[in-house]
Amino acid sequence: MRQLNVPGTTGVVVFGIVRPCTHRLGEGLKAQWMAHLCGLCLALRGDHGQFARVVTNYDGLLISVLTEAQAERAGAGGRRRTAGPCPLRGMRTASVAQGEGARLAAAVSLVLASAKVRDHVADGDGLLARRPVAVAARRVAAGWGRAGERSGAAVGFDTAVLVDAVERQVGIEALAGPGTPLTAVTEPTETATAAAFAHTAVLAGRPGNAVPLAEAGRLFGRLAHLLDAVEDREADAAAGAWNPLTATGTPLTEARRLADDALHGIRLALRDVEFTDGRLAHLLLAHELGRSVDRAFGTRSCAHPAEGAFGPPTGPYAPRGPVDPHAPGNPYGGNPFGGEPPRPDRRGFWAGCAVALGLCCTCKACCADEFEGPWSRRRREGWCSDCGDCGDCCSCCDACECCECCACDCSC
Repeated sequence: MRQLNVPGTTGVVVFGIVRPCTHRLGEGLKAQWMAHLCGLCLALRGDHGQFARVVTNYDGLLISVLTEAQAERAGAGGRRRTAGPCPLRGMRTASVAQGEGARLAAAVSLVLASAKVRDHVADGDGLLARRPVAVAARRVAAGWGRAGERSGAAVGFDTAVLVDAVERQVGIEALAGPGTPLTAVTEPTETATAAAFAHTAVLAGRPGNAVPLAEAGRLFGRLAHLLDAVEDREADAAAGAWNPLTATGTPLTEARRLADDALHGIRLALRDVEFTDGRLAHLLLAHELGRSVDRAFGTRSCAHPAEGAFGPPTGPYAPRGPVDPHAPGNPYGGNPFGGEPPRPDRRGFWAGCAVALGLCCTCKACCADEFEGPWSRRRREGWCSDCGDCGDCCSCCDACECCECCACDCSC
């Protein structure tokens, strides 16, 4: 069964469709983004216990980002606090977001993660096919659902709209078939995200923003559902699982058209929102979301060529293939470049395990620009240092200060 894709449905630590390249964010926006991510995680822990942190996700933090972006600057210091050392930050302290935005994001994440777990139990997926595991999972899901309802009520948000959307999704999928409009299948997701986005305007004291944010949320929900369907299409086909594209007979070209239309609509809706500081929200929803579309459909998301702006050298200095160092005419003989530098000795198995554990506990494997391989001792790039699909465009886009390589058409 296709999962309801709204912010918070991932149910696994830090997943989601909006996964920005930290190189593109710049130092200032990267710090803001991490503050919201850590703020969501800590809001879940503070109100609902350590285990609730597993529902932390990239898309859920958009709720916190939008709330803060609309809030007045007065009392801005109250929207941040210094969190203590955390293993996921390499035991470093950090400034993290707090307040109603983070709590709303936590409530949405919990309710929808609860629905997703129940859905997996009903389908008997993996270990959940075993009765003892299924019983435990149902208890966890029920606890998350009640906790999300309490947190939502505390910030004036009725989570019943989310629960209703999840329940309607089941019936819609059962009736969907060839010829069913894909937008009919994505409607429950759209309704849920529209409600969550609109409530950020209420929390920020900007009721006039509710309508455009509801529209942006509706289209974000459609886009999230579409991209999930596209990315899972082959895996669902292999497993015999339900997929909206396959069930409705929708070709990828039509899915891409709907995705592009939704992205354009989000950008138009954001123009009507009155932000106090909307740089991060704009970057995530107008730019990074477009890269998510490109990533899902397997197209390039940055026009900056990977080999550099000027291409390879031409003329007499152009590369002409490998040179044989032993060929006649080489006055130096042997390898004129001195051969490869000596490589360090490999570590043994247990020593490598100890180093690997240290890399994971200090987050160097993901946060450091470079680290030494635990067994090979070769220099490797940190997992989060890879720009992915941004080519050489690392820091060329900082919110609205767009350069040509961003191919931005949102009139920013």
